[in-house]
Amino acid sequence: MTRYVVPYHLDEHLPDIEVPLAPDLTISADLSQAGPWQRMAHLHREVAAAVAEDIGSGGLPVVQSGDCMVAIGVVAGAQRAVDAKAGGSSGPTIGVVWFDAHGDVQTLETTTSGYLGGMPLSILTGYRPELLAEPLGLRPVREDHVTLVDARDLDPAEAEYLSRSEVRHCLVDEVGDATVPSGPLVMHIDVDVISPDHLRGLLFPVPGGPSVDAVARAAGRVMATGRVVAVSVGCTWQAGHGAADQIRPHLESLVS
Repeated sequence: MTRYVVPYHLDEHLPDIEVPLAPDLTISADLSQAGPWQRMAHLHREVAAAVAEDIGSGGLPVVQSGDCMVAIGVVAGAQRAVDAKAGGSSGPTIGVVWFDAHGDVQTLETTTSGYLGGMPLSILTGYRPELLAEPLGLRPVREDHVTLVDARDLDPAEAEYLSRSEVRHCLVDEVGDATVPSGPLVMHIDVDVISPDHLRGLLFPVPGGPSVDAVARAAGRVMATGRVVAVSVGCTWQAGHGAADQIRPHLESLVS
């Protein structure tokens, strides 16, 4: 297992980011490109390369960052690694299990806030591939190979999309064999899936939601499949509230 930190929120460098696991490696890049999508693509190329190499050598990359967009680079790297194991052709379909208080299926056309960090799951499943997928060589993840866990805070457009899509949408307690996709898996955990009553200092807290223990148990069931090839953690909290310390023993237990 290799523990990475990508000290960014979107294209903003976070040199003092607090993460639960002490990193073995830090992934950074010179983000001098013209626009946010170009800068994120440049950064995520580095993420994808590191993840692909790690998985290819038999490792389990655990990537910690300040947002959820970096999961796109993680999935791109996982696809690259399974393709390489398949001899260079398209390998088994990667599945994604996405823990989040939000849907993350907004688009540039539907977002009410303009926040780019609300779009990663849309991009993973094929939205506007020229933004990030094509620069990373990412194939769209099939909707029926995505499980969105919790997502209790949805914009109307997100709710409408999920009602007609093949994305599985389930509660934390429903995570298990019946809801987890087949094949190799990337598990992404945005810590704001946890109730703000149980985790302090969240950037985007959503009332209600599960406890830390409930999320850890559900994530443990995903890990128990033996098919998780990479883990991505969105450390979406403010520094100085002790959230990283609170999460640390659960994450250490999970990935060990």
